[in-house]
Amino acid sequence: MGRNDAPFAMKALLIPFLFFASMGSAAKPNVLFIAIDDLAPALRCYGNLIAKTPHIDRLSTSGVRFDRAYNQLPLCNPTRASVMTGLRPDTIKVYDLDRHFRDEVPKAVTLSQTFMRNGWWAGRVGKIYHYNVPASIGTDGFDDPPSWQKTVNPKGRDKIDEALIFNAEPHRKISAALSWLAAEGTDEEQTDGMITTEAIKLMEAKRDKPFFLGVGFFRPHTPYVAPKKYFEMYPLKEMRLPYAPKGDRDDIPTAAFAHNCPVPHYGLDELTLRKALQAYYATISFVDAQVGRLMSALDELQLTGNTIVVLWSDHGYHLGEHNGIWQKRTLFEQSARSPLIIRAPGMKGNGTASTRIVEFVDIYPTLTDLAGLKNPKGLEGRSLKPLLADPLAKWNGTAITQVLRPADKRLTKPVMGRSIRTARWRYSDWAEGRAGVELYDHASDPMEFNNLAIRPDAQSKAVMNMLRKALEKKASGKVPTTPFNPKRL
Repeated sequence: MGRNDAPFAMKALLIPFLFFASMGSAAKPNVLFIAIDDLAPALRCYGNLIAKTPHIDRLSTSGVRFDRAYNQLPLCNPTRASVMTGLRPDTIKVYDLDRHFRDEVPKAVTLSQTFMRNGWWAGRVGKIYHYNVPASIGTDGFDDPPSWQKTVNPKGRDKIDEALIFNAEPHRKISAALSWLAAEGTDEEQTDGMITTEAIKLMEAKRDKPFFLGVGFFRPHTPYVAPKKYFEMYPLKEMRLPYAPKGDRDDIPTAAFAHNCPVPHYGLDELTLRKALQAYYATISFVDAQVGRLMSALDELQLTGNTIVVLWSDHGYHLGEHNGIWQKRTLFEQSARSPLIIRAPGMKGNGTASTRIVEFVDIYPTLTDLAGLKNPKGLEGRSLKPLLADPLAKWNGTAITQVLRPADKRLTKPVMGRSIRTARWRYSDWAEGRAGVELYDHASDPMEFNNLAIRPDAQSKAVMNMLRKALEKKASGKVPTTPFNPKRL
């Protein structure tokens, strides 16, 4: 009897056996590399009680969920380029949406290239490198042709129905505004549904040889578009804006606020904001359903036991925190922290979570390590394989996130912000402190409401001094892994 003809109960027994079998029995594991655009850790498995995300939650129970994973720059193009090159923004000189990493490092060997050079087939469906959303849907966007042997760029009903999208800020393009559409039709008619369908076809076609398949979903990036049934999962009366104390912004430097969000909540009324929240969560559940389709396809194709699955978002996302910050481009926890789940067959840590501080530059060396590949010289992260074996292993990790503020009416010249996160602290400075400094103690202030740098006591001064030095060392590449012992703090 073939697997597809087996009773469901037999499948339920067989799939876990295949999954937990040692990857050592296969010389070259597949890699399913799932990127989700603008997804905050607004998932049930990350503790968000609003989100309905059963498929990603299920993935997290069979892999390792990294609860404190941080991107290098909370903007689509820089963070994606950093992940794929394993290099920090200061190395590739990509800080905005308009520069390609090969302008600075033309000979960089990307993550998928390393796999290709070692015998894997590599392809992409949807958004892995930067795309202007929704303008570039259906094109190659800001892709890197050497990274792939095949690319597929679906274009769905969401593009055809753009004229139906509601824009709460009509003076902005829908790509940057709070905008949404509860769409007619099915999942499979939407671009992300089509991406899933095409990805499954490629997995089926390449099932007999090792593959590295990038699958990039466009939602929940604005405009928030998903079939109506997903909006109905989130009654508007249940949507609530996040709490912030009165005067929360008073101790925050001007540069800490993104140039495209200087006014709290964009000046919009509460009902409109709650509708935006509803739409954002609807698109999360829509993408979650597509992840579920991918996982089911791995099972049906008998690929689960020999496929590394990586699910990540390019950065976090604000949903009104700090009295009205939306979207990305900040150094606060909500923007710098991102979802990261890795399921590697045979790893003892599967089914648990790691609270260790990790960075997105760690993804590249982790996957090559799992596949037994040699890295190109100069990678700036380190393999997370020890944490996949033991999520609570000794680590002493720190994470650096940075963002560039362009000159505008508030700032007379461009300002670089940089932030270092340890297990307890976040230290951020703007223009190396000339445009402001922030220090937050996550032991007592996880929402970063109290900037201790304004009136620092002796402990705060000592912490800022140590973290500033650690930030500069790690950013310079002089100390790429463990710049200091956090226990000293």
